[in-house]
Amino acid sequence: MLCSALRLASRPSPDMVFFRGSSTKRSESVVATSNDAATGAIIREGNLEFQVEKGGNGAQESYQEVTGAPVEKYSPLGYSVGPLTIILFNISKMIGTGVYSTPATILKGVGSPGLSIILWVIGLFTSAASLTVYLEYASYFPSRSGSEVAYLEQAYPRPKYFFPIAFAVQTVILSFSSGNSIVLAQYLFKIKRPLTNELGREGGRHRCIYSCSPAFLVLVFHTKFSYHLSNVIGTIKVLTLVFISITGFVVLGGHTRVADPHANFRNAFEGTPPSAYGITNALVKIIFAYTGYENAFNVTNEVKNPVRTLKINASAALLITCVLYVLANIAYFAAVPADEIRTSGQTVASLFFSHVFGNSRAVKAFNLLIAISAFGNLIAVLVGQSRVIRECGRQGVLPWPRFWASKKPFGTPLGPYFVKWAVTVIMILAPPAGDAFNFISDLQTYPAAAFAFTMAIGLYIVRYRRKKLGVPPSQFRAWDVAVIFNMLVNLYLLIMPWYPPTGGATGGDVSFWYATYCVTGIGILVACAIYYYAWIYLLPQIGHYRIKQEILEFEDGSSSHHLIKVPNDKLEQWNSTHDAAGRLLIHDGEKEEVTYTTKGDGGV
Repeated sequence: MLCSALRLASRPSPDMVFFRGSSTKRSESVVATSNDAATGAIIREGNLEFQVEKGGNGAQESYQEVTGAPVEKYSPLGYSVGPLTIILFNISKMIGTGVYSTPATILKGVGSPGLSIILWVIGLFTSAASLTVYLEYASYFPSRSGSEVAYLEQAYPRPKYFFPIAFAVQTVILSFSSGNSIVLAQYLFKIKRPLTNELGREGGRHRCIYSCSPAFLVLVFHTKFSYHLSNVIGTIKVLTLVFISITGFVVLGGHTRVADPHANFRNAFEGTPPSAYGITNALVKIIFAYTGYENAFNVTNEVKNPVRTLKINASAALLITCVLYVLANIAYFAAVPADEIRTSGQTVASLFFSHVFGNSRAVKAFNLLIAISAFGNLIAVLVGQSRVIRECGRQGVLPWPRFWASKKPFGTPLGPYFVKWAVTVIMILAPPAGDAFNFISDLQTYPAAAFAFTMAIGLYIVRYRRKKLGVPPSQFRAWDVAVIFNMLVNLYLLIMPWYPPTGGATGGDVSFWYATYCVTGIGILVACAIYYYAWIYLLPQIGHYRIKQEILEFEDGSSSHHLIKVPNDKLEQWNSTHDAAGRLLIHDGEKEEVTYTTKGDGGV
């Protein structure tokens, strides 16, 4: 059903209310004018300049504002991402620790098993709406990896470099996987001590570091191996949840040691009345558990025919994950009393196994499977986020462009991998051990909601801009109702976390002030704005120079922008030797020809 909806959304029709403005006549005029713009041409529209670029993944040409990172004509990381890899790559990120770790927090927030399960279904619709936004952006910029990096950069090219800088700073600061590392260490610990819920403080921190470090090491040597490993572990994840789901049905049938498997379902909606804070906190956890539906968009330039391939397989991965999530939660409630789930911390699945099978070797084996799932989630997150960080570096807003963009020495983005590992270790050691998982997951969600809300609005800006340019129609267009729903969900996630819990200032799911993560997230965004103003405006005014971009191309096929200081008295010379994108026009004393087109009333 979800796949069908996405297919329908990609077919412009004058009879559909959500596609009002699309027509056959419009499409024909667009195609006619698009032939005037050759690949590499620069088109001026107001104070913006767009370059027509085409990658090597078989996608349509993109019309990209020149301040964006250059399109790599051939992906330096290859084209190893096929349909099966997309499904398992997304599933590997979605099915990580959330479905095993957050049911207790969600149940406490909403008060009853029935509402808890309904919220997991709502998560499907919130994620599907967001998925359509990503798909439409991917249809506009099909040869750019990094998803939000490229989409925000192109939706908001002015003020120049603001969104690339803001997103790059928060991405590097929040590029940790400490929450998943904590849960991985907890389940590895429970293999040895199945009746113990807590790791302990200092020893637990070290176990977290020891648990996550191998995930970084196995990825740095070969790109294809990264995807093969993700596929294998993704398959194990699916089979593990399938087993839990089947076991849940066996429990409901009365064929296990569980005394009353229907206890939680007789009055499924009875329990503590949900508060606004509790529902919001639960929804945040649900969205965090579904995070990963967008993971394949981080590697778009490594996918052949990316728009159609992503549309079908990313939606299939999301639907599969939702079904498994709902069935797993039904299994938990069939085997474990609700009061026990509320106090189980982050090891609900282990409690499920103990109730069904007792304290046996089977419980240890299942804890190992969940630990493998958490490890696979780290793999999927690392691969996807390494592309996001790499793309931030290719925008030129981070120092040392070669460090971020190069694939040397092993053919993998070693620099982004290293940065992500270092930040993860810091965040394992820094927060209070008992509150680390909840605080970290909330902290990552809040700025993400701000950028997701901004990105959804930006979709309408890109549509308007493309209409003015008169460029060819894209391969996918989201329903307006899905885009607006996505805006409302993210706006809700930005506003409601400020609503106080019933327990007062410290009544949230951490021992300190409940809205600390909101303030921290806003603080990071404010710091980004201050950094941007100082670097792009204040310091150049003091130093009498301007920030200009140049394009660097490396011997391994990678390319990147590099922001440099050009003294004011050298600006005229710089402008005469570089095009708007920053490419050098003069080689060996000869000036290259670059096609510029000014958009007028008659088209491109």
